[in-house]
Amino acid sequence: MTTNAAQPPRDRALGRGITTLIPQAATATPAEQAAAVLAGMQSVPVRIGVLQAAVVLLEERVRTTEDDAERRAAATTVAMLRGAIGQAG
Repeated sequence: MTTNAAQPPRDRALGRGITTLIPQAATATPAEQAAAVLAGMQSVPVRIGVLQAAVVLLEERVRTTEDDAERRAAATTVAMLRGAIGQAG
C-alpha cells in the first residue's frame, strides 16, 4: 500500500483575498476603502519611489479637498507613508 505525500501549500498571488477586506458597499467612501486597504497591506513590501509618489499626490489632495474626512484620511496616510520611508531609509 502506498500513500500520497502531502502537498505543500501553494503560494498565493499578492493581494489575493484583499478585496474581502475592502468595503464594497455602495455606501463605503473612498476614504473608508483606502483605510481598509492600508490596514491589510501594512506588511507588504513596496518600493520607496512608489511611496514618495503617493506622498506627493496625497499632500496635494490634503491641500485641495473640501471634505474633512478625506483630508484627515489623506493626512494620516501621508504620515504613515513618511514613517515607512523613514524606516526604510
